[in-house]
Amino acid sequence: MAFLLSFSPNPPLNPKLSSLNTPLSSTLNTKRHFIIHATSFCFILLAQQNPIPQSLAQASTPSKPALNLANTKSWFQFYGDGFAIRVPPEFEDIMEPEDFNAGASLYGDKAKPRPFAARFASTDGSEVLSVVVRPTNQLKITFLEAQEITDLGSIKEAAKIFVPGGATLYNARTIKIKEDEGFKTYYFYEFERDDQHIALMATVSSGKAIISGATAPCSKWDDDGVKLRSAAISLTAL
Repeated sequence: MAFLLSFSPNPPLNPKLSSLNTPLSSTLNTKRHFIIHATSFCFILLAQQNPIPQSLAQASTPSKPALNLANTKSWFQFYGDGFAIRVPPEFEDIMEPEDFNAGASLYGDKAKPRPFAARFASTDGSEVLSVVVRPTNQLKITFLEAQEITDLGSIKEAAKIFVPGGATLYNARTIKIKEDEGFKTYYFYEFERDDQHIALMATVSSGKAIISGATAPCSKWDDDGVKLRSAAISLTAL
């Protein structure tokens, strides 16, 4: 099975669940409604493998140009459960109370996991920075607990997990960050799908995959892409 991130601006409604949806309250915050429906960042479990994006299936070039990044040291650094990430200036925390309570003990072991570990958005809601944390055995069926992202496969193989089928892939590279006990490996992907441009950074720590994603409409990427790419790449496993 493939477990991937979907960034579809208008996710299709499951007809079997349509009868369970209640009308939105007239007091629903308009900006939050736009953020959720225009730039969704969620996991979808598929019944069959995603095809490897064509860009990854081709032979890789000997070297790649350096990524265009901004200096994020002056940005606010958010600390979550096992990770830290830099937040672009003027981005707002859009985590809702239900996001924090999703794992409450009301339903015991059957409680749903929190969809996001962190989530921030631009003032107009069109650009979103999110972090998702999931056990690696939800991403790839295995009897062993992954300790490094390389346990999920090479960057080409892991594209089946992190890059949705039909996406146009612009960049895929392995990034090693020096830590006290050596180097930590991260996988970085940048792609477009459904008029959304996405920069995604992923790593594995203590059996959990930590994934950051920065999304914006393609029309805004030329102006804000460096900022959003830098935010996604600022992800650090703690």
